[in-house]
Amino acid sequence: MTITKPFKHQTVSLAHADKHPVVYDCSDPGTGKTYVRIMQFAKRRKKKQGCALVLAQRSLLRSVWFNDFKKFAPNLTVSVADAENRDKAFAVDADVYVTNIDAVKWLAQQKPAFFKRFTELIIDESPAYKHHTSKRSKAAAKIAKYFKYRSALTGTPNSNTILDVWHQIYILDEGKRLGHSFYAFRDIVCSPKKVARDPNAIQWTDRDGAEEVVFALLSDIVVRHKFEDCVDIPANHQYPVEYELSPKQLKAYLELETTQILTTLAGKLTGKLIAVNAAAVATKLLQVASGAVYDGHGGYHLVDTARYEMILDLIEERKHSLCFFLWKHQRDLLIAEAEKRGVKYCVIDGNTTDKLRDEYVQGYQAGVYQTMFAHPKSAAHGLTLTRGTATIWSSPTYDLEIFKQGSKRQHRLGQTKKTETIVVVAKDTLEQKVYDRMLAKDARMTNLLDLFGSLTNAPVSMKKRLLEVA
Repeated sequence: MTITKPFKHQTVSLAHADKHPVVYDCSDPGTGKTYVRIMQFAKRRKKKQGCALVLAQRSLLRSVWFNDFKKFAPNLTVSVADAENRDKAFAVDADVYVTNIDAVKWLAQQKPAFFKRFTELIIDESPAYKHHTSKRSKAAAKIAKYFKYRSALTGTPNSNTILDVWHQIYILDEGKRLGHSFYAFRDIVCSPKKVARDPNAIQWTDRDGAEEVVFALLSDIVVRHKFEDCVDIPANHQYPVEYELSPKQLKAYLELETTQILTTLAGKLTGKLIAVNAAAVATKLLQVASGAVYDGHGGYHLVDTARYEMILDLIEERKHSLCFFLWKHQRDLLIAEAEKRGVKYCVIDGNTTDKLRDEYVQGYQAGVYQTMFAHPKSAAHGLTLTRGTATIWSSPTYDLEIFKQGSKRQHRLGQTKKTETIVVVAKDTLEQKVYDRMLAKDARMTNLLDLFGSLTNAPVSMKKRLLEVA
């Protein structure tokens, strides 16, 4: 088998890994981060280094990592471990062990002798371990110390705040660069902001200059390649399409909105409890805007279906499209409308087997399906769907990481046509605020990514304090 020749930017990444045992690769989706890590490990394995452990999302274990190892490093043996076969998979003699991100809790229970075979840890989509207090994150930090070489991959390192970065880096270097205490780090790079009368209701916001300082401290381990600098393909156009609520929807929405206002006023007396209530009302508002209300028992009641007629109009106007849904009713209504119109479709969600998922992807790429309906948690990572040119979001999402990843399934290497990302937004509703908030987070994250390796305007005092903490 002929090994694929690396692109210029991948050669740069490989050269960096030769010099640094710890790597934080924040290159954009579609730039070939997986290829770099595979080829780097293959090189080390050839020099008699130990085995590799890959931590990735369950849906990517076989469809991406197993297949890419076979494609780029066919001489290496790969054992895939999931919840059903974990003991057996780790008992076999292999060069690479690929397992899901939650397996770290099982791995953390193993004795030190278990890890003697390993030298390399590869973490795919490292923000899965950004919450320093979670059992999963603590387990990841515990096992990481057994590995000489550590790499973390993500195109969205700080989809919410710069605080997202701390534990990802702690796993890599055990506090060497950003300190051993999350709270000490937070106190330096963020400022507390009171958001309610409850003294415990505090929001931490990034301080001016924090980005420059943090990323300057990470400059020796960071790899960053922008998609547009690496791949010569037509641009992607992102834009919202407004949907106007029907009179029935508007009535239900306004009634709930009034409830939210009253709840907020009551919160001045009840504190934390009201925050939970307000969040629940906000979820209901988004549900109504999207056409349904859930009853708390897994069922839902339809309010209006016109949104999905409009989405199918968008789908029919395009040869091939990827359409994301966030709610069960959205999936059901999209399918029903596609059936009515005779639109050929496939569905990928949490119930789709790995085998069927691969078949759907192959069918989509072959032009069998005009559209793929997909839940972002099942299809936002690892898929190449370059047959299509349109990504349609049935409603906006809070999750910037999911949005960025999902929108890159078509706008990536191999695409030869102009692409578009369409977000359906209900006019004058909370959906508009969700979309605007996501755009603001995207702008801030893009700014942070562009600052890697830069010391421009970095407050010296802040950098000094962080170095002291570390």
